[in-house]
Amino acid sequence: MKILITGGAGYVGSNGALAFLDRGHKVTIIDNLINGEKKLIPKRSAFLESDINNEKKISKLLKKTKFDVVIHYAALTSVPDSIKSPSKYYKNNFLKSKKFLKICLKYGLNNIIYSSTAGVYGDKKKKIDEKHSVKPKSPYAKSKLKFENHLKNIGKKTKLKYIILRYFNVGGADKFLRSGLTKNNGNLIKTLCEVATKKRKKIIIFGNNYKTKDGTTIRDYIHVTDLSKMHLVAAEKLVKDKNFKSDVFNCGYGFGFSTKELIIFMQKILSLRINFEYGKKRTGDIEQSVSKVSKFKKKFKWFPKYNKYNSLKKILKSSYNWEKK
Repeated sequence: MKILITGGAGYVGSNGALAFLDRGHKVTIIDNLINGEKKLIPKRSAFLESDINNEKKISKLLKKTKFDVVIHYAALTSVPDSIKSPSKYYKNNFLKSKKFLKICLKYGLNNIIYSSTAGVYGDKKKKIDEKHSVKPKSPYAKSKLKFENHLKNIGKKTKLKYIILRYFNVGGADKFLRSGLTKNNGNLIKTLCEVATKKRKKIIIFGNNYKTKDGTTIRDYIHVTDLSKMHLVAAEKLVKDKNFKSDVFNCGYGFGFSTKELIIFMQKILSLRINFEYGKKRTGDIEQSVSKVSKFKKKFKWFPKYNKYNSLKKILKSSYNWEKK
């Protein structure tokens, strides 16, 4: 297949590109390199430096090449930054995506995999399936949900077929260390690795009085390689199955770890001390977010590579190896 990837010079996008390339698909990446880095772009892919709403550049590309599917990763993703600059996230994550979709449909690119977030659900005490109500707390999550709804509306009027993937927390690095997280926009695992490699003195745990087992927030962490393979199998199904109906799917492992557990586990696998202290709760942070992924597993016959503790060990160890690279 011919795959168009937006945001392919970023952390998740570059790992996704590697998954498609390793399967033998042809990949073209669009990235404006404002947040992405050229060194993360796989050498086997074609590259266009452009914003996704640059109609002239995108139109020229789509006239030249007929793509089977677009994987739309490109977005601003920092919750704290979105609290400070909500309009920036509305513009980048919704308005630009809206224009990009319009250009794609104009040239017959009707299949899209959209990178969304579990943040659209807000706080939920139990494991979250796709039927749960949505109540985003941050401008980042709101911008993602707004484009989800736009896809659903456009899908009713056009030939558009979409798969919306709601990510829980992504971590880890490619096993060959071809790609990993380079910029820290508040990512907990990235911060842990910076402390472990002595690039940072300590980690701040934002809040220790949540109604959880140890007072710290709980998250469902998925390895970026497994997440990339979820995009791969979803895209192949979307393109090959002419009767496929557009839908929304969670992307996680289905088990949660608290922030404090993460730090303790990191200390254990690396045999070193991670300095931390408690800080105030942050606006927009969610107390607990753990997925149910049975819907994706059933639909795409996909199963993760790791069990509960092996997955976390693999995420933390590969992230650490990437950080000290």
